[in-house]
Amino acid sequence: MKKIIIYTDGGARGNPGPAAIGAVFCNEKGQLLREYSQYLGDNLTNNEAEYQAVILALKKFKALFGKELAKNSEIKILSDSELLVRQLNGQYKILEPKLQPLFLEIWNLKFDFKKIKFKLIPRLKNKQADRLVSQALNNESRSQKLI
Repeated sequence: MKKIIIYTDGGARGNPGPAAIGAVFCNEKGQLLREYSQYLGDNLTNNEAEYQAVILALKKFKALFGKELAKNSEIKILSDSELLVRQLNGQYKILEPKLQPLFLEIWNLKFDFKKIKFKLIPRLKNKQADRLVSQALNNESRSQKLI
């Protein structure tokens, strides 16, 4: 059985505003396997971006390792978003209508894995994923200025 640790982060400048996500894949020893980032677009909230980061991470895992390995893998998603982690762990209700379909998408993706655990971590321990978010936002803002 494979154990993978995935750090995720999402952010929006302006909240709502331009948003991006980042995900850092590590093995159980904490060694870096892959990094992903993506610009999402305008008029999104931080919370929407946090959810999108988890969705990206789970989809990328299946694309990278395949469905068979996913079925035999334990995934630990680490995030500094209290709202995200507590909602995904069933401790908070999802009251924001825009988050409900994102929650359902993650819920359905969970069935492709043996086990997924969501854990809240301090922001200082999520620096790599945060850096990826900032890079994606900065790259997008530079490309818009060139046009």
